[in-house]
Amino acid sequence: MVRHYRGPGSGKTTTINILAKRNYHVTIEHARHYIDTQRIGGKSVMEIRSNQREFQQKVLAMQLEQERSMSPEDTVFLDRAIPDSLAYYRFMGLEPDEKLNDALKTVSYKKVFILDVLPLVNDYARSEDAAAQKRIHQLLIDVYSSLPFPVVRVPVMPPEERVDFILENIESLEKHPQIKSNGNIPQ
Repeated sequence: MVRHYRGPGSGKTTTINILAKRNYHVTIEHARHYIDTQRIGGKSVMEIRSNQREFQQKVLAMQLEQERSMSPEDTVFLDRAIPDSLAYYRFMGLEPDEKLNDALKTVSYKKVFILDVLPLVNDYARSEDAAAQKRIHQLLIDVYSSLPFPVVRVPVMPPEERVDFILENIESLEKHPQIKSNGNIPQ
């Protein structure tokens, strides 16, 4: 599995959509999906987000189910991955629970892509401001830097070029599988 990461407002959805159009396997963002399903049931976004621990646990449960169903041999671009939950727990000031800690011990990704952030555009599901966007982005960098997966920073560039950049990095991993990263991301 390939972890294709972004924090709020990094152009991830556009990147994922381009990858899907190029016939790559991609996944949905479970936080937004959870919000959408709860809104269909009549809840407001404020109600859904009022209990952040419950919200994060529900999103984690969806992510766990999805990742367990995937073959580690397949190339899949994940919109969100299990380690994201740790960053969001930290952002919310929540102590990680046993389920999250156990899940973090078993995750494995071929490569992690961190997209540099773009100007934030809020919508019905995204309520972060620019300061929160930067804080979440840094927390995600910190979490992924602490894990033993190759990490690649994707700079701001036109969407098609970002996808090309990502795919070139996937090809280099396939050609040189022995190349590992120590997880440090240059700032």
